[in-house]
Amino acid sequence: MRTVVAAVAIGLVFPSIVSLASDAGSAPPIRVATDFEGGNIGKVEILSDNHVRCAVQGETDQDQRNRQPSWFCFRLDGVAGRELTIDLTDLAGEYNYRPHKGTGLRNMRPVYSHDDRTWQHVDSSEWDENTSTIRIRVRPSADRIWIARLAPYTTQHLKRLLDDIGAHPHLQQSIVGKTVEGRPMLLLTITNPEVADSGKKVVWLMARQHAWETGTSWVAEGALRFVVSDDPAAVGIRDRYIFKVFPMADPDGVVRGGVRFNAHGYDLNRNWDTVDPRLMPEIHAQRKAILEWLDGGNRIDLFLALHNTESADFIEGPSAAQPLAERFWKLLVNGTTFHSPKAPRKDAPVTTTPGMKGRMTVYQALAHERQVPAFLMEQMVDQSPRLSRPPTVADRLEFGAGLVQAMCAAVE
Repeated sequence: MRTVVAAVAIGLVFPSIVSLASDAGSAPPIRVATDFEGGNIGKVEILSDNHVRCAVQGETDQDQRNRQPSWFCFRLDGVAGRELTIDLTDLAGEYNYRPHKGTGLRNMRPVYSHDDRTWQHVDSSEWDENTSTIRIRVRPSADRIWIARLAPYTTQHLKRLLDDIGAHPHLQQSIVGKTVEGRPMLLLTITNPEVADSGKKVVWLMARQHAWETGTSWVAEGALRFVVSDDPAAVGIRDRYIFKVFPMADPDGVVRGGVRFNAHGYDLNRNWDTVDPRLMPEIHAQRKAILEWLDGGNRIDLFLALHNTESADFIEGPSAAQPLAERFWKLLVNGTTFHSPKAPRKDAPVTTTPGMKGRMTVYQALAHERQVPAFLMEQMVDQSPRLSRPPTVADRLEFGAGLVQAMCAAVE
């Protein structure tokens, strides 16, 4: 008889390691763990010595709606020499109050690692529409293997980045507020202080409003590493521009392995029309920093919020800023791997859900309230037609450098 030992503890950031055994004496048990930053998986079942079923835990918002099953990250121990079959279930959910069966995830190719540092996509995956399940197969070359939706980017990655570049004389770090759980909200400013700020153009970049969208953090890291580099183009940018970056808008969610909601359940790329400093201090802190910059007589020539989605690259923004959007789009399409055959999306509404409060995004709020040329950028995580494969960490880092140059050229 199959023994089903089940569930990684729900709601804990670093739950205990769970051993999963099949028929007695058939093989040593597989151990499943999420006892690390960003770890998250729901109910786990053992089906045989080499077949594991894992329910994606997902998250809901403050109203227990809009369940997002977009993130998982777990480790399997005791797996050397086994050909593993892993079923990822419970992929049905709801987005902007519209239920779905998970079909948007049907082309998902998760990543795996043997050292929690170097990640690669599984060779293939199988989608079962009847059960909203993705099946993957891997043959570990070591006794443990990490499986994740995307290559993780944690607060420790950000710390290592700032350890590397934080002493640069053109980089300033400031804390603009705290999260629900007391983590600092960082704002980075890069410019050459020996050149007067008057006359400099100003671009803002925001990453990781949604914890599962790790590609945005890798792009932001690539952007930051480039802009503080000795590359002549970067040196010129620091002389002529002020570059401001929110590198991680939801560190609480990143730590717990969240999806898109803060610790109180509020989507950090909605609610910009209903900001509550107690329930959503992350939005409050970032909004306050932006408005103080503007109220101080400073300009914003381009504001960009980075996001990931399954199968599309696109830019979206207010119709009043479409000439800028089109210049920016052409620079990206011609100079990077950005795959966007259609022009930027026009006439975007001032809310994602008409008739409801708490549904306004950062770019909608800034454009509507202050006429800031603010945009959303989505980058695909599935197969990229430009790359003929899903984007990797190296692709994201390289894109970050190209993104900085495109943003600056667009506002010249």
